[in-house]
Amino acid sequence: MSKIAAFYYSQSGQGTAILQSVCRPLTAAGHAVVCKEIKPETAFPFPWGDTFFEAFPESREGITCPLCKIELSDVQDAALVIIVYPAWFLSPAIPVNAFLQDESVRAFLKDKHIVTIDGCRNMWVMAHQKVKACIAQCGGKLSGNIVLQDMHHNLVSVITIVRWLIGGRKEKKGIFPAAGVSSEDIEHAAVFGETIADALAGSGFIGLQERLMQQGAIYYKPHIVFIEKAGHRIFGVWSKFVLRKGNYGAPERTFRLKLFKYYLFAVMYIVSPIGLAVFYLTYPFRCKAIGKDRQRQCY
Repeated sequence: MSKIAAFYYSQSGQGTAILQSVCRPLTAAGHAVVCKEIKPETAFPFPWGDTFFEAFPESREGITCPLCKIELSDVQDAALVIIVYPAWFLSPAIPVNAFLQDESVRAFLKDKHIVTIDGCRNMWVMAHQKVKACIAQCGGKLSGNIVLQDMHHNLVSVITIVRWLIGGRKEKKGIFPAAGVSSEDIEHAAVFGETIADALAGSGFIGLQERLMQQGAIYYKPHIVFIEKAGHRIFGVWSKFVLRKGNYGAPERTFRLKLFKYYLFAVMYIVSPIGLAVFYLTYPFRCKAIGKDRQRQCY
């Protein structure tokens, strides 16, 4: 039987629940799963309230934060590494980025087979590309990627995620569903653990992503990816604009963060529907490019 090192960062508990579901078949198969939490020295608040936007520039630009030391000596012989993370502002959460840039972690990940799991609203592509780049830079082997996302309509999930992350209200209310990844999808994630267990038992890591995809590991939404890529580019302009007034917590940048807040809500509720209309109007001209992009992003 094999040892698996599972690293995770979760503020709300969603990522923890996803990890537990995926790892259940692994432990049932007799594998030793060693879970290690990624902890910033100073915890980011949850629910975020008005502090949510403070993390935006650093998230977008890949600026790290100090982490509590993670003991790695007991997992040096791990046959597989699992990394569970959320996306913040279309990028890996700041603590996850700090984890992936830590020199001791990078040395540990070298030559290791790695499966990444992103629990997000519905925009995961840019965060995945950044995580994938970090893994490649340290010599790790990205063998699988799983994305669990809110499957409700984009505008509905925008409303529910804001209620949850800023107001702390996750539960279903009126016509609006519960926020985040559904409990059914989290429970279903156990099938991915079964496939990973098969890989460890002998089927191997070559072709693992194809097998995971056949089980629904990633639901690629081309219209959402179209919006996400445009948003990521614009976020780059905004993040640099804010950072010119100071680093995380600097009062001098408060006004610019407020401007970004108003911009973001305008984009989510007004501009995004227009962007979707543009996407569908030009869809016949995008079919081939969408197919290539899906292959590049999902594998």
